[in-house]
Amino acid sequence: MERVRDVSELPKAHLHLHFTGSMRPATLLELADKYGMRLPEALTDALTGGEPPRLRATDERGWFRFQRLYDAARSCIRGPEDIQRLVREAAEEDIRDGSGWLEIQVDPTSYAPRLGGLIAAMEVILDAVDAAGRETGLGMRVLVAANRMKHPLDARTLARLAVRYTDRGVVGFGLSNDERRGMARDFDRAFHIAREGGLLSAPHGGELTGPASVRDCLDDLHASRIGHGVRAAEDPRLLQRLADRQITCEVCPTSNVALGVYEKPEDVPLRTLFEAGVPMALGADDPLLFGSRLAAQYELARRHHGFTDRELAELARQSIRGSAAPEDVRTKLLAGVDDWLATDPA
Repeated sequence: MERVRDVSELPKAHLHLHFTGSMRPATLLELADKYGMRLPEALTDALTGGEPPRLRATDERGWFRFQRLYDAARSCIRGPEDIQRLVREAAEEDIRDGSGWLEIQVDPTSYAPRLGGLIAAMEVILDAVDAAGRETGLGMRVLVAANRMKHPLDARTLARLAVRYTDRGVVGFGLSNDERRGMARDFDRAFHIAREGGLLSAPHGGELTGPASVRDCLDDLHASRIGHGVRAAEDPRLLQRLADRQITCEVCPTSNVALGVYEKPEDVPLRTLFEAGVPMALGADDPLLFGSRLAAQYELARRHHGFTDRELAELARQSIRGSAAPEDVRTKLLAGVDDWLATDPA
């Protein structure tokens, strides 16, 4: 059997990780017990059994079930100490997987009612990110994400809030939740505010719906990155456009399979995007619900798509180049990728 290098030692950037979804299963169970919260039976069984819940979000009922589990987990995050624990543990897990830079995605309105309001929630989150970065050594920043299911005026409020904290670690503005709801163009003003304030534009698109969703993100929101974007593989002209403009797609293979976007890991079009020259940043999305973290996405590319160590190294480089990391951090991580490739496989 051919010897291969350990992907957990490959330096990389993690650009698609949702705040609540980053939680360790054991942490969620402890918080639920702490606050006397009753989790859905399907979620409890999955967490205690070590297997992710069975999810399929390609229809409305499946997406509702996914959101119900996610909302149940989020309801267990009550105070600043819970936020601090979640962020620190997310950093620890990322370091274990070889990440040298993490951009964690959060909608602070989800936590505002329990933390004293929107501004207070934002500051608690940013303080936690700053503390976790200092304690662990991981470069960490925040991407504030609006919710497609809410009114576009709410997104504008979030965009202004995100711009207000660019000097505290906010680097981007996103748009998440079911892309079948809420047209991208409805949120164009919010993204204009964010871009004018110096934030990168990173909306979700091309996951539950097809290539048109990606085009809308490019045309209406002037995306500099696309959350997911895998459905672009169905349109060769769109692939060429992404490649020409070097728009990074934050591809989350395990998530795609868990949510029923693709039936099997080998169906995720990693090869199609890679060979078309579309930059990718592999991400874990919501490891709490999908059962695998960052390094596992690289293992999936190796095992199911035949990516060589040299190609995995290029994926890591693409994640670093697509990040908002400062130049000195990028230089260090890229040198680490070269060092990883230069070592003899175990």
